[in-house]
Order: sequence, then structure tokens, then C-alpha cells
Amino acid sequence: MGLLATALLVVAGIGGPAAQAAAPVAPAGIAAFDDQTGEALAAWDCNTGNVCFWTGFGGTGSRCAWNIADDDWTAGTHKCSWATTKNVKSVYNAGTSSATGVAYFKNTGHNTRVGCTKQGKKGDLAGTYQLRSHKWISTSCG
Repeated sequence: MGLLATALLVVAGIGGPAAQAAAPVAPAGIAAFDDQTGEALAAWDCNTGNVCFWTGFGGTGSRCAWNIADDDWTAGTHKCSWATTKNVKSVYNAGTSSATGVAYFKNTGHNTRVGCTKQGKKGDLAGTYQLRSHKWISTSCG
């Protein structure tokens, strides 16, 4: 092949070693990350005893996790950096206490309840709202 033909192939992106290199790919199984530590996580990764919320559907995206109730996600013991800027799209209640569910709220102080997830259950939410507080409950969940 002549020099001109080789140059055209490289410019067109179909020849030469650099043009054939694969684009970087995230490691397999990395679907989420911890909001506080940046640790890479598999989808739905939530420690036993915690309730976890994610910015993505299917337990993906940035995860905030608690093993206690929190009446203000931006000022409590465990702060969630995206609580006022991103919608919550999935939840996993991996709690182990005597409570039967975890209720979550649009506002601080456990005000304006928008949902509840029973212990041991996980799933996608509407994804159209932000949450600011949650608490474990032993009354009707649903």
C-alpha cells in the first residue's frame, strides 16, 4: 500500500495502532459507588442492617446508606451529598431491627411521606422527587 493510502486510512480511523485501540470500559460488576467513600459497588450493594438509596434505577449510581433513622439527610450523622440536587430512584431496606419497614419523606423532620419499603425488599421508585429524611416504622408499610 502506498504512503498516501496508508495516511488516508489512519486519518479515517481505520488503520494504525492508535485508531484500533479499544475505548476504556468500566470494570465488570461496577454499577454504583458509595457517596461518602467513592468505593465502587455492585448494583444493590447494601450492608445488612442499612437502608440504601441510589440516584439510579436498579440500585445504581451514587448510594447513600444509613443504619439509623435520619431526620435531615444534609445535616445528620450520615450526610448525603446529593439529597438536595438529585432525585432518588431506587431503595433497598436491608434492615434487621424489629421494625417492619422504612418510611421516606420529601422534607426534613419526617414530613411529607412519599413511600415505604418493607424489610428485606428493594425496588425502583418513581424517580421524580428528592428525599430529605427517613425512619424505620412498625406500622403499615405501603
